[in-house]
This record gives sequence, structure tokens and C-alpha cells, in this order.
Amino acid sequence: MRTANPTLNDNIFGRQRVKSGKRMMTLAGTVNKVFILLFILMATAYYTWNLYYNNQPVTTYIWIGIIGSLIFALITAFIPKAAPVTAPIYAALEGLFIGAISAQYANLYEGIVIQAAMLTMMTLFALLIAYKLRIIKVTKNFRLGVFAATLGIFLVYLLDIILRSFTSIQVPLLHESSLLGIGISLFIVAVAALNLVLDFDFIERASNRGVPKHMEWYGAFGLVVTLVWLYIEMLRLLAKLRNR
Repeated sequence: MRTANPTLNDNIFGRQRVKSGKRMMTLAGTVNKVFILLFILMATAYYTWNLYYNNQPVTTYIWIGIIGSLIFALITAFIPKAAPVTAPIYAALEGLFIGAISAQYANLYEGIVIQAAMLTMMTLFALLIAYKLRIIKVTKNFRLGVFAATLGIFLVYLLDIILRSFTSIQVPLLHESSLLGIGISLFIVAVAALNLVLDFDFIERASNRGVPKHMEWYGAFGLVVTLVWLYIEMLRLLAKLRNR
């Protein structure tokens, strides 16, 4: 069994073992690492945000953020022991991209960034409460359903990137502000949000298994990956609604 988030799965955590006398991963420790990564991300996002509003070019930073964060995300995914170093670097690079993109959205739609950020945080805390109260139960079918939906979304986005890179064609409705286009965005936002539930569940189970302390950084990294995806989808959804 695995979560829909490919960076958080039982195979990864299962390969980790604690040597005698070493500290173990805890839920509280993972939460602290999440806040550290989010602070780093917001700091670099603020930097590129200011550049944009001071009429400085940000295209280079966008590409540095996209390519750099992808590289360090892959390193973290394949080498969990490196997470204490690579996860903060990933957050810093992702922040460069998030800040520049957010500034561009804010320039087109007043107040949209604050709305997207608030909706993302409200979704995070609402689902965390629902998970802790066991209002949402993570079952085998639940995991499989969210994983299948996430994989399908990834493949659609990949197809869209390929088509737009080599032709003038794009996936129908994906970028449109029609009612169907908004419906698609709502579905993607819902799937991204449900990934948070799986991340909560997996981090909790992993923290009870006695895995090494460095896995706190790895677990925090996986959760931040989901939060970034959810935030971007919130921006896209709100932009479509504004266009209506």
C-alpha cells in the first residue's frame, strides 16, 4: 500500500531502520520540519515577488525554481537520508517559482493570492481536524481511489505539456473558464486535498514504526509537495472563476 503522493510510501519508510541508541522519527518532529520548510519557501517566494513588482525580470528565477526543485525533489525521493539537506534546498527553489507565479496572478487578479493561500491553509487544517477526529477514515479503497485519480491527473498534465510544447494544441477544457473547465479544476483541487489526508495517515503510521530521525525531513518534504500542488490548483481555480 502507498499514498497517492509518490514521495511517501511504505516501501520508502520500510527500508529505513533505526540503529540502537539512535533517535526515532516523531509526529511532532515532522510537524516542526513542515513549518521550517514552509518558512524557507515563503522567504524565497517573497524575494521573487518583490522582484516582479519592482519591474525586474523573473523568468530566469521561474525556470531555476522549476528545474532546480524537480532535481532536488528526485534526489530526496531516491535518497531519503539526504532529506535534511535536500528538502530545505527544494523548498527554497520551489519558493522562487511560487513567488514569481503568484505575483503574475496577483497582477491580473487583485487579491487572488491571499484568497488561494487562505483556502489552502483552511483546507489543510480542516482535513487535519477531520482526520484526527476520524471523520475521514483512510481505508484500502480510499488509498487506491486517490492514487488512481492522482495518477490520471498527472498523465493529463503531462500530455498537455507535450502538446503545448510541440504543437498549438492543448487538452480541451483544462485551461478553459467554462462551467466544465471550472468543474475539472474543482475535481483536481479535491484530489489534491485528499492527498493531504493520505499524507497525514502515512506520517502518523511511519512515526509509530521506529524509523530514523532524518525521515522527519522526508515526511515533511512529501507534505509540502502536496501543499504546493494544492495552492497552485487553488490559484488556477480562482482565476477561472474571476474570468467568469
